[in-house]
Amino acid sequence: MSAVLPTILTPILAPVAAATVIALGRRLPGPIALAGVVVALLASGMLLAAAFSGRVSPLVLPGLPEMPLRLEAGPLSAVLSALVAVIATFVLVFATGYMRADPQRNRFFATMLIFVAAMQALVLAADWITLLAAWEVIGATSYLLIGFWYRKPGVADAATRAFLYTRSADLGLYLGVFLLIGAAGSSEISATLAISGPAATLGGLLLLVAAMGKSAQLPMQDWLMRAMAGPTPVSALLHSATLVAAGAILLIRVSPMLPGQTLVVIGLVGGATTVVTGMIALAERDLKRLLAASTSSQYGLMLLAVGAGAPVVALLHLIAHAAIKSGLFLGAGVFQHQRGSTRLEDLAGVGRAHPRIFAGFALAALSLAGIPPLAGFFSKDAIIAATMSAPGAAWLLPLGLAGTVLTGAYMARAMTLLWRGPHAPAGGGNPDLVWMGSGMGALVALAAGLGAGFPAVEELLGAHVATSAVAMALGLGAALAGLALGWKVDGARLLGPLAGRAERGFAIGGGMDALVARPALALARACDRFETRLFGAVLAVGRATATIAQGTRVSDERGIDGAIFGLVRATIASGARARRLQSGLIHRELALTAIATGLIAAALFAAPLLL
Repeated sequence: MSAVLPTILTPILAPVAAATVIALGRRLPGPIALAGVVVALLASGMLLAAAFSGRVSPLVLPGLPEMPLRLEAGPLSAVLSALVAVIATFVLVFATGYMRADPQRNRFFATMLIFVAAMQALVLAADWITLLAAWEVIGATSYLLIGFWYRKPGVADAATRAFLYTRSADLGLYLGVFLLIGAAGSSEISATLAISGPAATLGGLLLLVAAMGKSAQLPMQDWLMRAMAGPTPVSALLHSATLVAAGAILLIRVSPMLPGQTLVVIGLVGGATTVVTGMIALAERDLKRLLAASTSSQYGLMLLAVGAGAPVVALLHLIAHAAIKSGLFLGAGVFQHQRGSTRLEDLAGVGRAHPRIFAGFALAALSLAGIPPLAGFFSKDAIIAATMSAPGAAWLLPLGLAGTVLTGAYMARAMTLLWRGPHAPAGGGNPDLVWMGSGMGALVALAAGLGAGFPAVEELLGAHVATSAVAMALGLGAALAGLALGWKVDGARLLGPLAGRAERGFAIGGGMDALVARPALALARACDRFETRLFGAVLAVGRATATIAQGTRVSDERGIDGAIFGLVRATIASGARARRLQSGLIHRELALTAIATGLIAAALFAAPLLL
């Protein structure tokens, strides 16, 4: 046990230590950040190797009364920890070049490292209290990362809306966790998975609400496209194995507890999301926003797999998607770096100017579409097979196939627009592109070859993923049809009368922006006005009090103090005059005595007359 404990803490503590060094030293943030995530990667690899050997790495720490904090690297959490570490490492390799000239790169790398540490804590958490704490930290740091360039127009607003959307949905997590802990009598996640009945149904639905917020599922998908205001490495990390993945990971972890009726709702949410956000991606005119809508759509497929009763299939697609989507975002970052824009019309022909980057982008895009033998093919095939054998196959299968067609269509559209059009020759010898290309290249290689490791993951988790020739044919046919349509036909023509609504995000009555963001911001503005007025009133009272105090001071100084000092001066003067009478001469003393005796006698004689 003593040899294992440092290892399970290392994926969390190594990034925190590197962030601390960057914050204090403020030098060489890129290399220090890379050192931190590489150490975390090695530790996660050790945890995964231990899991393959049949060893579970637990750690119990003091916590609340009768609710200790627990970390555990079981088969599922070890896989997820390794996934987070791998993606974070190559994204930070890319960021070393991408952020080289940014004056705030120290703040960037330190925040990214804390975010990675929190995500590691979330996937390794074996109790709900630790998971909630990690969930809070990833929410706070994602707000800071999305709003990193907060001085740019619209960035602060995008970060605020992302925070409001996800925080609103997080209420479902808190209520669900409290319900599960109360029903199980324990905060240990494995203990709560044994509950059943109404508590399991309601708890599962509440956790679904939290997952919908984090994984940008309908109707809360809009925040993810706004989050593109952050730097590209942030988008690549948040959309792949971390923030957005947290919702799907949550449902995968609790899937043993979920009853049939809850799975139906999860499948419906995922299926609707994959179709609607797929159409939004097809209508997008900005490359990063297209990829963001695609992220919502792909996580919709994962929820579809969970709803079909195949959480391991959802995990396989999460693994493949993490490498694919991070590679696509990093490719978009290179294009943005060269053209200064992510609008598709501004990126026309950039692929021919940078053929190697475009080749990597295209390879990842084909993997996402589900073309063999790339990783996305195997996970998409498994999703189609799972929907075919699920109780709700009549509606799950069409939604899965529609999502697959749309995936091919919007990725083909992106590749078409990036390749066609005028282009300028690429400049050479840029050291930033070496870092950026290295990070992207590694992730694209994973996007292509990760499928070969899926059987080992299935064996580790003790699960068998069903496949069939029919599912393979349907999935591949849908992918090829989508690619052909997207390459040959404009997105607006494909969508027909839905094109306008897709461009507006299918918002009904303002959507969640009107339901959550605007009321929250209006309340915040009202509170700000109230606070401003209250502060003004306090200042007015303070000024009045100061005026009264000044008047009181003047009154004291010129009135009471003046009268007292005047009496003192008169007394002193009287004393001085009385002192002059005490001359010490006998004849003067006798004269004064005679005068005083005369005055007293006169007063005595005059008194009867006056009375």
